[in-house]
Amino acid sequence: MAIACAAPALAEVTPEQVWENWLAFSQSSGQTVTTESVERDGDTLVVTGMKMAIAQEGVTGEGSIDELRFTDQGDGTVAVTMSETYPFNLTIAPAEEGEGPTSLTIEVRQPGLSIIASGDKAETAYDFSGPEITVALTSIEGVDAEAVDVTAEAKLSNVAGKYLIVPGENESTALNSSFTAQSLVLTVNGTDPDPTPADGETGPSTLKVNVTMADMEATTNGNFLSAAAMADMAAALKAGFASDGTINTGATTYDMEVTDATGVTKITGKSATNSIGFSMDATSLSYSGGATGAELSMSGPEIPFPQINLAYAEAAFDFLMPVGATEAPADFAFLTKIVDMTISDEIWGMFDPTGQLPRDPATIVIDTKGTATLTTDLMDPAAMEALGDQAPGELNSLDINELRAKIAGAELTGNGALTFDNTDLVTYGGMPAPTGKIDLKLVGGNTLMDKLVAMGLLPEDQVMGFRMMLSMFANATGEDELSSTLEFKDGGFFANGQQLQ
Repeated sequence: MAIACAAPALAEVTPEQVWENWLAFSQSSGQTVTTESVERDGDTLVVTGMKMAIAQEGVTGEGSIDELRFTDQGDGTVAVTMSETYPFNLTIAPAEEGEGPTSLTIEVRQPGLSIIASGDKAETAYDFSGPEITVALTSIEGVDAEAVDVTAEAKLSNVAGKYLIVPGENESTALNSSFTAQSLVLTVNGTDPDPTPADGETGPSTLKVNVTMADMEATTNGNFLSAAAMADMAAALKAGFASDGTINTGATTYDMEVTDATGVTKITGKSATNSIGFSMDATSLSYSGGATGAELSMSGPEIPFPQINLAYAEAAFDFLMPVGATEAPADFAFLTKIVDMTISDEIWGMFDPTGQLPRDPATIVIDTKGTATLTTDLMDPAAMEALGDQAPGELNSLDINELRAKIAGAELTGNGALTFDNTDLVTYGGMPAPTGKIDLKLVGGNTLMDKLVAMGLLPEDQVMGFRMMLSMFANATGEDELSSTLEFKDGGFFANGQQLQ
């Protein structure tokens, strides 16, 4: 008994509290929710005839759920069940005057979906799982869609996840969620019986798209404001709006086939992994993405080869920038890379029919980071307009973590670091004066230039001029190997110790 008394009381949530939590979050997201009835039936709160409406930026929509049941399980948790199928209709305003709107009918199917709510009124957590969730486009009606027969369906299998909703101050809501699915299958089929004629050809056209993704994982975290507050992004960020998330998938395959009067165009591909990330708050904005083991093939009447193939081992991008005014320098970053890319021999043959160039996989990497001090909020249109021709801030530093370009037997690599004096805008013609150095190395460059001259792709006199310029900036450090150290110091520019400015 003493042990039982010492244990903390478990948080409990009631069916009414869960329903109120759902209702508050829906309304904060800009939805208008109405119901036919909300009544207790023993240990269950039954909501019937629920309708959800949205209206924003030229799009209106309405969905309906026949019944929701919130059942007290007797252990402080609530089981939520709802209709296994419900529709949602979207109406998109016309882009030009005189045209009518476009209407979409979407059906959501979620048989066997289990949702368990726990926690308390202030912080309600939801764990969900289900064998299958399907979102299907069942019809399109509108000016350009009346004669188009299109069906689309996205099906998730073995779904599981959780989300935590915490109401905050000033109509804000914190949302943290995670989600997994064993697979995603997307299919699109469409027919246009009378497309816009191309090159005098007429006749029906068809579209088929199939995409499969395995091992999906996603997270979303953020502090969200009301729909009205989000209308002004600058103000919303200052008021505390923030969001970040990730999406990762395993093996992915896709194929698209378009058939028209000219023939059949096909695109197929696959990848081993894929990822996307994003974050945004009052101080910074970032996007990132990547893929590994990717392959792409294309064929069609407009392609002058039987098939074009492209593949790469890895590709990635990463972008981070400050967006809010700061007193101290803030981080920025830029990465783009594609590693071991190969293309069809038919493409090489267009400019190298005799095979003089090595056709080794190509790689390009630009990996940089630095700091900058912003004096103006980039998300504030009025503040940006008031700047006129002035810069919104100052560049403080730039680090080149990696520079690499490898193609046709030649490879350029480099790295370096620079800082900038924003009080000196004279020495380098309006640019803040840099201090630091950049190290570069080129291997196989002379051999590549010789081959390009022999192939007639580069004039010999231009290559001679380029080699003369290289001799000013670089030293020979090996067979067909050049290196150079570019340095900025004391208001001067030096190449391998020789002052050029």
